Amino acid sequence: MEFSRSAKKYFTAQLTSWHTHTNDRDLPWKSEKDPYKIWLSEVILQQTRALQGLPYYLRFTEAYPTIADMAAATDEQAFRLWQGLGYYNRCKNMLATARYIAGELNGRFPDTHENLLALKGIGPYTAAAIASFAFGLPYAVVDGNVYRVLSRYFGIDTPFDTTTGKKLFGALAQDLLEIKDSAAYNQAIMDLGATVCTPRNPLCGECPLQKKCIAFQQDLIDVLPVRSKKQSVKTRYFHYLFLNWNDTTWIHKRTGNDIWENLHEPFLIEADGPLDIPELALQQQFLEAHLNFSEIKYEGASTQRLTHRIIETRFFSIKLLKKTKMTTLSGTWLSINDLKNTAFPKTLVSFLKNNLYF
Repeated sequence: MEFSRSAKKYFTAQLTSWHTHTNDRDLPWKSEKDPYKIWLSEVILQQTRALQGLPYYLRFTEAYPTIADMAAATDEQAFRLWQGLGYYNRCKNMLATARYIAGELNGRFPDTHENLLALKGIGPYTAAAIASFAFGLPYAVVDGNVYRVLSRYFGIDTPFDTTTGKKLFGALAQDLLEIKDSAAYNQAIMDLGATVCTPRNPLCGECPLQKKCIAFQQDLIDVLPVRSKKQSVKTRYFHYLFLNWNDTTWIHKRTGNDIWENLHEPFLIEADGPLDIPELALQQQFLEAHLNFSEIKYEGASTQRLTHRIIETRFFSIKLLKKTKMTTLSGTWLSINDLKNTAFPKTLVSFLKNNLYF
């Protein structure tokens, strides 16, 4: 696919002028040159809107001002700060990278695109962002905002999530890059996509590219960009049982290649659909736990939507007559007062807060 030189020249000139004279989006990482803080912001902002990620960025930079501070943190401390952001594998990879840089690279961040790509959890976008923002290297960032701006302006209907589309958009983004100030250009195109050329109800009247935007001229704004296929969403049904004995409750850490890895949860029974108390008591996991209890109560439900899943959760409390030794899962009996110092998925945090556990 060929694009005219004049269209490309106009794009870069108008975008950089808008960034210099009009763009007033103020975020703390935008003026940063410290590769550690730039990397931290990019990790937090993966799959996360800027305003949602901002308090987490401030929390992490306060707790861990340097990469050495992060490397010295325990998993539990870091996951507790991350709690509520989702995509917890990002936090796991972040800790691994911090410890590698602190231990193997003497705390010095790699300053080449190639070496940045070699770090755990850093893909092409994050490597380009750090290379450009921290070191001024001429690499174009390509994220969802960039796909949208380029697709609409140039009228590109090639699906951006295909191999062909990724190559097309990547090459075009690199060709448009303002080499003399890659950081400003990259920030400009991302800010334009985040504040003006938004997915829904874009502010075309405020866009510096409107005059030559093909999507605007041909009424294709709601059509572009194109995704190759619609992502399927699966519903999972979780039933959390709070096993309470005296002033303690039983929890364990989630492991394996699944959602919420390394976060804690009470006794979980997952089923093909929602269960009431009689149905729950007939589940194999419930029977194998050999619970000696005086009371079981339904405490409510919640729904959480993830990228590819909907988690329907029901909560139950069980008052035990005898402290049960859980033989099928490794876990611990924790004081109710200590739950506030433990990292839980967002669904459980909301329940615990609403039910005065912490």
